[in-house]
Amino acid sequence: MRRLAIVLGCFLAAMMLSATDSRAERRVALVIGNGAYQNASRLPNPMNDAKAMADLFRKAGFDVVDARENLGSLDIKRAIREFTNQTREADIAVVYFAGHGIEVSGTNYLIPVDAKLVNDFDAEDEALALDRVVRALEPAKRLRLIILDACRDNPFLRSMQRTIATRAVASGLAKVEPASSDTLIAFAAKAGSTAADGDGVNSPFTQALLKNLAQPGLDVRLALGRVRDDVLKSTGSRQEPFVYGSLGGTTVALVPEPKREAPSAIATNDVRRDYELAERVGTAAAWDSFLAAHKNGFYADLARAARAKLGAGGSSVVASAPPAETAPAPNAPARQSIAVLPAPDAAAPPPSSPVDPAALTRDLQTELKRVGCDPGETGIWTAKSRRALGLFNRHAGTKVDVKVASVDALGVVRGKDGRVCPLVCGRGQKADGDTCVAVAVPPPAKQDESTRGRALRDRPAAREVIRRVDERRSGSSRGGSAAACETPISVGGRQCCTVDTGGAPRIVCP
Repeated sequence: MRRLAIVLGCFLAAMMLSATDSRAERRVALVIGNGAYQNASRLPNPMNDAKAMADLFRKAGFDVVDARENLGSLDIKRAIREFTNQTREADIAVVYFAGHGIEVSGTNYLIPVDAKLVNDFDAEDEALALDRVVRALEPAKRLRLIILDACRDNPFLRSMQRTIATRAVASGLAKVEPASSDTLIAFAAKAGSTAADGDGVNSPFTQALLKNLAQPGLDVRLALGRVRDDVLKSTGSRQEPFVYGSLGGTTVALVPEPKREAPSAIATNDVRRDYELAERVGTAAAWDSFLAAHKNGFYADLARAARAKLGAGGSSVVASAPPAETAPAPNAPARQSIAVLPAPDAAAPPPSSPVDPAALTRDLQTELKRVGCDPGETGIWTAKSRRALGLFNRHAGTKVDVKVASVDALGVVRGKDGRVCPLVCGRGQKADGDTCVAVAVPPPAKQDESTRGRALRDRPAAREVIRRVDERRSGSSRGGSAAACETPISVGGRQCCTVDTGGAPRIVCP
């Protein structure tokens, strides 16, 4: 009885854990498409993009999908405030906006359809600040995702008056660094650049989102990376989407991977019927026949236990199949049974399909090469790749694990814009921007005969010899002797002499 109580306790605990894990995450989305601008050029695609994205979230099983179009200044701010009520109980919250967006002095704004924006200060009153959208998503527990297809040309750039000369108004949106964790902000184009509205039904950015974002079990960072690749390909590398922010090391998918269905009741009843037949026969051959047809599962474990008892020469009483529905009579004699835990392989839930390690390694090495950290051979995580990621950590101030290529490392490296690792040049080279160039070495200066002669005569030993020769000449002229040298000789047609300097004789040609 004690063993049976332990088994039942473990079974109930496993059921409770399974119920907790299977609790569906609450996912909410707000979709806004602004195209019918009253005081600027109209955009044909935002309404189409918003409808397509709303349908995508509904088909993905989101609990709330709030889709709105052509909102004015008051309506768009009210929509964000109302959506905050939905994010308080949500695990995943998404905001998608398609329309015009501008940057004023480093602050990003989403433009309502009725905005006039006569001067730069009007943006604070008439437009919706991106910071307000970020704050609206803060209550979400696991993922806060903002997708902006709003980096189009600023239609108010030429007409907007500057109240302060240094106040900048630019096309595109400015780079952002979300203060809250587990927050991603995806731009249709890199900060400071503009995105195309497209010639088709949807913009290039939204087309890529529809293709990749809602794939079951796909981490959102990998999905946005594939969106970037598709947009670069479709626009001829003229438009590059960019993602700001970071997530933890676990897989975060907008659409969870479907779980394998449990065995049907009909299949379970068939196994039970076969077990009862083998139990009635009660021989080793009967149990062997049952195990040949049903190798795994709860009844297979009971059959093995019964077969083992027969093989050991024990009692012929074997484990009986559990009753289907009716409970035993109160005064019925106890029936011997063997309680065995289910096999781990049969009871464990199916593992989720992992991310392809080879593809993840290639993506991470490509990003390391982009930021100037050479990872070596692509496709294999070698010691050189680990050194490259370690060099990235040192210069970027991060603490990413370098032992293996991970989704977290890919997200951190992708979040860096421009070179991170310093450029290292070889001997005889110097850095010129992002490339190494050879250092120009001037040729050695040539000397003529007269220059070499002066250089030789300027040496201390030569000056001493010349001084002695001059003294002998002076003495010879005073003594009336014509000889100026101890031993006159001719060298190359010149009159020279040997002079004793206290050591070996020297030849001097004055």
